[in-house]
Amino acid sequence: MHFIKTEASFDAAHFLTNYNGKCRNIHGHRWKVIAEIKGKLTNGMLVDFTDYKAKLKKICDYYDHTFIVEENSLDLKLLNLLKEQFVIREVKFRTTAENFAKYFYDLLKLNYDVNYVEVYETPTNGARYQCE
Repeated sequence: MHFIKTEASFDAAHFLTNYNGKCRNIHGHRWKVIAEIKGKLTNGMLVDFTDYKAKLKKICDYYDHTFIVEENSLDLKLLNLLKEQFVIREVKFRTTAENFAKYFYDLLKLNYDVNYVEVYETPTNGARYQCE
């Protein structure tokens, strides 16, 4: 079994709904995503790095320089006002590194045999999702 990994990053703001700490306030991160896939070699390689890197970059670019909001976490009137001036990306999950790791894992597994995905909010704080 062979493994390859690549990484991409994006800058985005978020907040944690119903959280009793600093992260309840809107704040930003340079999110870093590291994704490792596995498989058997074909013609001496697992996949073309160019294609694999492009796929992860496309996913990350969708969130770059946006405000990521958990669905139903903002008053609808406020959300619509924000949408008039900013790029808002609504997600169906709490915007934590743990949940983003699983989310990116699920997106990538549509095309690859994913071993794990790590998502870092800061250079030293991250989460990893890996199927058992």
